[in-house]
Amino acid sequence: MAAEREIAKSEDEWRSELGAERYAILREAATEPPFSGDYTYEKASGTYQCGACGAALFRSDAKYDSGTGWPSFTEPMVADALELVDDSSLGMVRTEVQCRRCGSHLGHVFPDGPGPTGERYCMNSLALDLEPDSHD
Repeated sequence: MAAEREIAKSEDEWRSELGAERYAILREAATEPPFSGDYTYEKASGTYQCGACGAALFRSDAKYDSGTGWPSFTEPMVADALELVDDSSLGMVRTEVQCRRCGSHLGHVFPDGPGPTGERYCMNSLALDLEPDSHD
């Protein structure tokens, strides 16, 4: 049973707000092709937010080049911002990462990341928005 979400909208509302590509990723758990996303090689400092609801998810200093073709992070900005869900689609067992606030699909987490956590949060660029740090 899905958790009650802080932001709950009908799928028609999500479809209208997100557009076809983002809707497929965020609401239907599709995956963008590797090396196709805007944030794969992004180096700017800032906060990566949920592309559906704007919840703060990852800091840019946790991002690294995993070589997989998707933006990868060592840890979330706030662990409670994410919900981890068992995913046995595609004939394999993985851990899906969802936004706790709105339930949108972000990507998957794998146990093959670098130091101290050993985790690789492998996200879809289309599931994220980067809010750059302001430089006063």
